[in-house]
Amino acid sequence: MVVLPTNFQFSQASLQDYVDCPRRFQLRYVLQLAWPAQEVEPALENELHVQQGAAFHRLIHRHVLGISAEDLSRTVREPDLRRWWHNYLERGPQELPEARHPEAVLSAPLGDCRLVARYDLVAVDAGRRAVIVDWKTSRKRTKREFLAERLQTKVYPCLLVRAGAHLNGGQAIAPEQVEMIYWFADYPEEPARFGYDAAQYEADEAYLDSLVEEIVGLEDFPLTAQDQRCKFCPYRSLCQRGVRAGTLDEAPDAARQAIEDEADAGDALGIDIDFEQIAEIAY
Repeated sequence: MVVLPTNFQFSQASLQDYVDCPRRFQLRYVLQLAWPAQEVEPALENELHVQQGAAFHRLIHRHVLGISAEDLSRTVREPDLRRWWHNYLERGPQELPEARHPEAVLSAPLGDCRLVARYDLVAVDAGRRAVIVDWKTSRKRTKREFLAERLQTKVYPCLLVRAGAHLNGGQAIAPEQVEMIYWFADYPEEPARFGYDAAQYEADEAYLDSLVEEIVGLEDFPLTAQDQRCKFCPYRSLCQRGVRAGTLDEAPDAARQAIEDEADAGDALGIDIDFEQIAEIAY
């Protein structure tokens, strides 16, 4: 049986790592092994993209908190960031509820462990609607069918139902009240929208519970059978699956999305989370 680090908390990223490659989960989260390898070539171009993605998230965060668009616009100089910011201001998600919670953090029990998520934005009309918005700076628009299978699409709505009552005037959020929107900065008029319902909630809850039960019961963490992904994993040389990183153009969907997610990660904002201060949710 695997021994997870003290105070370890599952997230959509760690669960996705496990689904993509159990060995990567072990190396990254169980052994906590840092491995100095590039994920993708060209490295500098990808690093710049990640930095600009983080800057885009900071801009929206500050805008939602009340800093004027005019003041923020004066800080935007890079062409990609300027285009994304313009698209957000002119063609951002419409008709969102007025009560908006940027960088909301929720946590709830998951088996004998806990599940935690940081949301780019949760917009709530108390007792009626709860809309999750996730900002994506992907170079290509991700296919809806692929997003539907990502752990983020399962974890975020499920956890909001479990643990989002304090964002909803103290009332539990019903699954049917939840919608998740992926908004693509380079494709502002092509968001991916996912409704939710009780059946999907029950299915997601059962899947997440079984996934964690499977993980904590493992003694051996096998390598992924889809070795094309290994070109874009920093542990590839450790696993003897190549030395050079692949290019983004040749990355399969799963690898590309993992790379793009680095630019879109909530923790790119650099905000520290004290997980001990997140209230334990009983259910």
